[in-house]
This record gives sequence, structure tokens and C-alpha cells, in this order.
Amino acid sequence: MFKPLSVFLGWRYVRSRHGNGFSAFISASSTIGIALGVTVLIVVLSAMNGFERELSQKLLSIVPHVELVSVNEPIKGWKNKIDKIQAEATVIAAAPVIKMTGMLQHGLKLKAVEVRGVDAILEKQVSSIDDYIFAGKWQSLSTSELNDNTIIIGSGVAAKLSVALGDKIQLLLPPPGESNDVKQVFSAPITREVTVAGIFKFGGTVDETLAYIPLSLASDVMGYEANETQSLRLKITDVFSAPKIARQVAYNFDDYVYINNWTRTQGHLFNDIQLVRMVMFIVLVLVIGVASFNIVSTLIMAVNEKQGDIAILKTMGASSSTIMFAFIAQGLVNGVLGSLLGALCGVYLALNLTDIISALEQLIGVTFLSGDVYFINYLPSVLQPNDVYVTVITALIMSLLATLYPAWRATKIEPAQVLGQL
Repeated sequence: MFKPLSVFLGWRYVRSRHGNGFSAFISASSTIGIALGVTVLIVVLSAMNGFERELSQKLLSIVPHVELVSVNEPIKGWKNKIDKIQAEATVIAAAPVIKMTGMLQHGLKLKAVEVRGVDAILEKQVSSIDDYIFAGKWQSLSTSELNDNTIIIGSGVAAKLSVALGDKIQLLLPPPGESNDVKQVFSAPITREVTVAGIFKFGGTVDETLAYIPLSLASDVMGYEANETQSLRLKITDVFSAPKIARQVAYNFDDYVYINNWTRTQGHLFNDIQLVRMVMFIVLVLVIGVASFNIVSTLIMAVNEKQGDIAILKTMGASSSTIMFAFIAQGLVNGVLGSLLGALCGVYLALNLTDIISALEQLIGVTFLSGDVYFINYLPSVLQPNDVYVTVITALIMSLLATLYPAWRATKIEPAQVLGQL
């Protein structure tokens, strides 16, 4: 005999089990339950990976990874300081930015926006907002243009104000100075007439709240010199290490600045993704555990059915370990088949999840993710081999644990008592 006796007996018992209808049903239900649990767990983990990818590659492509914001005085000589910052191995690029909260007015319509004064050339190195402009051009913000009074707004702002490319709107900004001054607080806002030079559509609330103006116009409003800026925004190599990199860069920075990073503004999205991942992993592992519990029922019935065989094997000299491993092998067949079947189905669904959900949306006419609410309008999916390995190994371990008690019960059968009843 070229195979271990335990494996041989276990396989024979699996084949003979198909003759018993109820036992076969319980066995099949455990296999299908494990397969479903493994499939859904792989698909859910892949979807969470997809959301993480979209968070890092899309949303964080226009949200500052790290910002160094001046405290009292503006940052002077920002060009030289950008060169120094970019010497850091963890920094890809840096650009100046001046942030203000203002109002846009067109006729009788008003819209509050966050206004960013940017250098058009340097901003493209730290942000991909240029890729989302569908009307106009990003280069309109360049200081080389004859007219610096230009603005690029989101599609939501344009719809709210009912403006199109080339329209002129009023930009209302608070005057610079200390807000503790009562006269300053109630003074008239600074007004600039600007021309809509571009409209972008990114998705989510960004389109409703964001506008870009040239850095020179923002400096003029704030009263800054040509070499001064309010803050520097950084694009870094590892967005998930932003807090650590921000502290490291600020430590070597000469000016007194506040240290901001994307985890303070958008970190709740990442935390939500991680929370959902953990909760779904626990829930689906419990589903696999419930399916594995059917293996216990199957093996207990098999032990009761094979008492005579076990007694005969013991009288022929079979050890307790041989009998125990025979039933472990029989139970593991369900776990192995369920895990492999679930892994194959899970991998296929994870690789085609985006297309499947898109086809389902078209079939039933319902949009699951709206681009007007979320920063994406599709369900992303990224399959990682480690997720498949961990899921399959978890299912196999739980299947193995489910076989131990019934297999141990089989070793406690007394041959004399059983054979005496035959």
C-alpha cells in the first residue's frame, strides 16, 4: 500500500458516504458553506483594497499629503525652501499655496468656497487637478498670462452660480489682518472681478467647495511680497506614513509652522475602510466557522456508523492515532474542497467585480455609488495574493479544528463492547 493507512481509510469513508443521503447532504452543506464564506471574504477584502487604492491615488491626488502652514509671519523665500525640502528622499515635490475662505457672486447667487492661490506650474507637480478639467485649461492660472484675474472652479460651484467658461464673477475675500480687531472684523470684504478660465469635475464635495486662483492674485489680496507664501504643500512617497514624514520635514524646516497632513482632513475615510475590513473579516470568519461546525455533525454520524469498522481495526492492531487521523483526513476533505472552490470563485469575482457591479447597475437601473456624493462612481477591486492565502489558511485551520473532537471520540470506542453487540 503506497499511501498512509489513515489517508486511505479517510478517502474510503468519504467515497462510501455518498450512499447515505442525509450524511451526504450535511457534508455537502458544510463544503458549500465554507466555499461561500471564503468567496465572500476574498471579494470583500478586495473591495476594501480597491477603496484604499482610490483613496491614495485619486482623492489624495488633489488633497495635500503634508502642509507646512505659517504661524505668524508668511514663509519668506519659498523657492529656496522648496529646493531644500525636495532634497528629502521622502518628498516628491512641493508647491506654495495661499488658502482663503471666500464667496463667489454671480448676479444674485452666492456660493461659499475654499479659495487656493497656487503657482500653476508647481501645483501640477503636487496635484493632478489638471486631469479633471473638462472646460478651459489649467495654464490659464499661469502668471505669464496677461490677465491674472482668472479662476478655476468645480462643476458644482459652476452649476450653483449658473456660470460657464468665460463668464465674469465677483470674488469676495475677507481682508487680511488680525481678527481680534473689531474694526477689521466688520470691514468690507475685498472684491475682485475674475473670469472663469476652467471648470473641473472631480466628484463628491470637492466640486462644491473648491476654487483656484493665481498665486499672484492671492498674494495681492493678502498683502504678501512676491517671494512670500502662506504655506507649502508637499507630495510624498508614502501617503500612509504622512504624519511621520511631516514631522521629519518640519524638524529640518527653518520657519515656525503648523504641521498638517491628510489624515486630519480625510483620515476618517481611511479609518472607516479599516473598520469595515476588520468587522467584515470577523463576521465572515464566523460564517466559515458555522459552516465548519457541520463537519462535526458529519464526522459524529460517520463515527457512529463505522463503530464496527473501528472495533475490527483496533483488534487487528490499528493504533488510536491511525484511527484518529483517518477521521481527520475524512473531515479535511470538506475543508479543502470548500476552501479551494471558494478561493477560485472569490478570485474570479474579485478580478471582475467592477464590471459585474456595473452590469448589475445597468440591469436594474440603480446606481450604488453616486459620483455626486462619493469621490468615485464605481465599485473598485484590487486582489492581493496575501488576502487569498490568509483566507484559505484560516478556513483550513477551522476545518481542522472541527475534526479533532469527532476523531478523538472515535479512538474511545471499545472493541469488545461494540463487537459484542454485533
